[in-house]
Amino acid sequence: MSLLSLEGVSRVYATRRGLFGKPVPVRAVDHVSFSVAPGRTLGIVGESGCGKSTTGRVALGIERPSEGSVTFEGATMPMPGTPEWRRMRARLQLVHQDPLGAMDRRLTVAAQVAEPLEIHGIGDKAERTDRVAALLRDVGLRADLAERHPHELSGGQRQRAVLARALATDPALLVADEPVSALDVSIQAQVINMLTDLQEARGIAMLFISHDLKVVRQVSHEVAVMYLGRIVEQGDPEAIFADPLHPYSRALVSAIPVPGPRRIERIVLSGDPPNPADRPSGCAFHPRCPLAVSACRAEVPELKAAADGRQVACHLVEAA
Repeated sequence: MSLLSLEGVSRVYATRRGLFGKPVPVRAVDHVSFSVAPGRTLGIVGESGCGKSTTGRVALGIERPSEGSVTFEGATMPMPGTPEWRRMRARLQLVHQDPLGAMDRRLTVAAQVAEPLEIHGIGDKAERTDRVAALLRDVGLRADLAERHPHELSGGQRQRAVLARALATDPALLVADEPVSALDVSIQAQVINMLTDLQEARGIAMLFISHDLKVVRQVSHEVAVMYLGRIVEQGDPEAIFADPLHPYSRALVSAIPVPGPRRIERIVLSGDPPNPADRPSGCAFHPRCPLAVSACRAEVPELKAAADGRQVACHLVEAA
């Protein structure tokens, strides 16, 4: 059973070319579909600007899809700002990339972790105090840090505080948007292990957004590779990282640092991702793809099942 489902979701913005130019539609997310089950993690990877974070914001209901639908716990995502949306948002929480930017520098850690409880009317003052202490303990923060301000904490401690705040309302789903990219490697490992332990203990589902493929491989039960707003490959992480089928996935996997000889030869892509306001015809990846054929330039490939059950959007991959 799915906890979160996106069906044919697109998010289109309007931008202008020049000061007096006409509005031009930009598809940040383009017909994306996936589902996340309770206690499972879907990792979303891709280059900067591919639509990962926008997909997460749409999944949280912070932004409305221009097309398609978002369903959470069997109900359609309500309009943002409505009472129904606020009640549902208690069950979906965001873990920010920049913990210092996500926290109010004027408030103590305890006050900020307690804030979601106050907003959603959970418990009385004494119960909130006890719950804050328990949350800080769960994320590995000492009790004496509760009365400190964000600037008095290390980067790892701030990220743990942000996670404690996200867990305050006992959410069913966490959207973690680059949650460890700003941390040292040793601290990254600690935070990743803590996230995994908390997921197992609480049965939380996660949408884990990152450009770090090694981290995504470690935490995810399923991986979706995005390129210019579309999912181009999705499936079991071990299968994707061992034998990527889409040429873009192959280039990403080939860039992962590994000890010893490489199983996949390093692939260096030429050029930058296309402008989403001026998308190429056919497959959006074809201007950078070393294997592109005429069909790639003429027709947009649909996401289809490959022989091993993976979903791949590529004219060069045979359907099952």
